[in-house]
Amino acid sequence: MHLLDQRMLGIIILLLLGMLVIVKQVTTGSILDKPKGGFMIQLVNIFNLFFLLIVNPLAAILLIIRRMAMIDSTHMTISEPWILMISEIAGLALYVTGYLLMAWALITLGRNYQLGGSTPRSDDNMVMEGPYRLIRHPMYTAALSISLGLAILLQSWAFFCVFCLYLILISLLIPMEENGLRKVYGAQFDAYRKQARKIIPFVY
Repeated sequence: MHLLDQRMLGIIILLLLGMLVIVKQVTTGSILDKPKGGFMIQLVNIFNLFFLLIVNPLAAILLIIRRMAMIDSTHMTISEPWILMISEIAGLALYVTGYLLMAWALITLGRNYQLGGSTPRSDDNMVMEGPYRLIRHPMYTAALSISLGLAILLQSWAFFCVFCLYLILISLLIPMEENGLRKVYGAQFDAYRKQARKIIPFVY
């Protein structure tokens, strides 16, 4: 027995995505931003937009019309009810937490927001409040949480591969982004780097 009906899960995905779009528009003044910078920066940002604005709503629609399992050939069948229940609770917790964390980071950044990997503008402040007190890249943490949560919720190896690709791309992007931050903020960023973890609070 599933924790959530497929249609209900699809509706939850669409509601969370709608909430995030509204938060992004209100806090940053735009919904879509054109990726700038080098190849890696553009690749990660295009992948991020594709995952959030195409893959997530498509998955939601397929769940609502009950076609996800038919289309996803990598779907895992979990026969033990208690394992299924625990995995779906964990997946839902990761998924919802990811959206809430991303919204919190956007609200905290406000007009200082830029696409990942971008060098700060001359009038940008270095943000160290909200989720940035604990982790330096909460939006990347949120994206990883959303992608892993969705993979677990759908019991899909294909979506787990998406999470792994996300992890690789973000791991390559973070050093580039931090080099830009160090160039602009210098000693202030170095001190902050010692104080806040990279993407997982208290751990990494």
